[in-house]
Amino acid sequence: MPVLQANNLSFQFDNGEVLFQQVSCSMTKQRVGLVGRNGIGKSILASLLCGEKQPSSGRVSTPKSYAVYRQQPSHLLSGDFTIAQFLAKDNILEALKQIQSGDCSEHWFDIIGEQWDISERLSQQLKDLGLPPEPEFPCAQLSGGQLARLQLWQLLESDAELLILDEPSNHLDSDAKQWLIDSMRVFEGAILLISHDRELLREMEEIWELSGLGLQVFGGNYDNYSEQKRIELQAVERQLASVDKQKKKLEEQAQRNREKAEQRAAQGNRLRKEGSQPKILLDGKKDKATARAANRNKNEQQRQTYLQEKEQTLQARKETLKAQKLHLADSQSRLRKVVSVLEGVLPFGCSQPITLQIFADDKIHLTGRNGCGKSTFLKTLLGQFSLSQGDLQLNTPLYYLDQHFGTIHRDLSVLDNLMELCHGIKESDARTLLAGIGFRRDSVFRLGNTLSGGEKMKLAMLIVSHQPEQPLLLLDEPDNHLDLDSKIMLAQALLSYRGGFILVSHDYDFAIESGVNREVSL
Repeated sequence: MPVLQANNLSFQFDNGEVLFQQVSCSMTKQRVGLVGRNGIGKSILASLLCGEKQPSSGRVSTPKSYAVYRQQPSHLLSGDFTIAQFLAKDNILEALKQIQSGDCSEHWFDIIGEQWDISERLSQQLKDLGLPPEPEFPCAQLSGGQLARLQLWQLLESDAELLILDEPSNHLDSDAKQWLIDSMRVFEGAILLISHDRELLREMEEIWELSGLGLQVFGGNYDNYSEQKRIELQAVERQLASVDKQKKKLEEQAQRNREKAEQRAAQGNRLRKEGSQPKILLDGKKDKATARAANRNKNEQQRQTYLQEKEQTLQARKETLKAQKLHLADSQSRLRKVVSVLEGVLPFGCSQPITLQIFADDKIHLTGRNGCGKSTFLKTLLGQFSLSQGDLQLNTPLYYLDQHFGTIHRDLSVLDNLMELCHGIKESDARTLLAGIGFRRDSVFRLGNTLSGGEKMKLAMLIVSHQPEQPLLLLDEPDNHLDLDSKIMLAQALLSYRGGFILVSHDYDFAIESGVNREVSL
């Protein structure tokens, strides 16, 4: 029996915009990865599959029990909600406190049951997870990675029939990600994973790809999916070449037929003028020729329509398969020193002194566990923080890009953002660059506040990489909200970029493909 099943799902927003139509799926594998470009509707599809949202049309067979992971729930980020309250252990801990204070009411004993060691056990579990060992610690004071790990731990310890994990590895460091992979492996229920993280997708048994053409199923894990996509792209390109060849052949044949028809018509007119053949015979030949020409033209038009429709279908599929391109402006590599830190101690995070020299063409992967001070180090370079001790020297302009896309003006269009923040760029050049990341024709007039996370990041990367002074780029988890295609596109662009950057990312595949040539660990 499938864990969940859906037939002919469609979803339409209140404003009439259709997100997807006629999507059908059946989850028979225990580990399924759902992938697709940003904004295509993966999270909404997952909500439909578990019954949280209702489709505009279609039918869903929901699981018996399920749990969903989503990032940064608002009730945990504000107020005094504690770890114990989130784990629903606060009543038991309160009962223990009451008994320890001398209140021996039977009510407290009923609440505790057999869990007399819960305080020590919970503290140790939290410590093992890399969280504060105090159950009364406020959730709002946890880092993004710690909060994600707490939520995931609660879900992976549950007995739900299905877990839907929406981007669970965002904000997790390498140790936490490995813990997540290990925990997923031993979880007894089924997992539907929405992710752009290739490490996690390699743990899947099947990949579902949602695109403008519907839902396509690929057997095997991410590597199998990637290879099947490569083979399919080659096949589509061969078919497009064949269609193009047939269209040219059809046009050449049509031209020859027109020339022959014109020759026959000219010959008939000549005979008609000479009067060597009866008029009734010539009229009969003319009528037959006209009928043959009409029939031939009809066949040619039908063939042309068929080839055009086939070409449009193949082009649409190719668009979903091919990699987008992001052109980053080049700067000349120079071996000059641009950043020097001598025995520097950060105001937060790592307490060990840092001695580091960075050159203009260095591509650095800045690594370390959650909370060690990676973002603090970047902000210290920017001057937002000061070193507690030690020396810092800068000999380069810097451009900082965080995962919240702060460089994008919400009330400006995509085109105006690029032109205003990249002084001197021509509109024609700006449009060419925007087309390379998927903004074509009127879409360049979309406002910044309407863009998805991935679209904002791609626009922001164009902006920071086309500054006239060629700054050293400070990239604070720029891949966190990018889909798989966009991650690969950005990595290729960074690989070919001649300038330097400092990259904070927990995705080692992405970092390696970006061409990092040094690793600095805090």
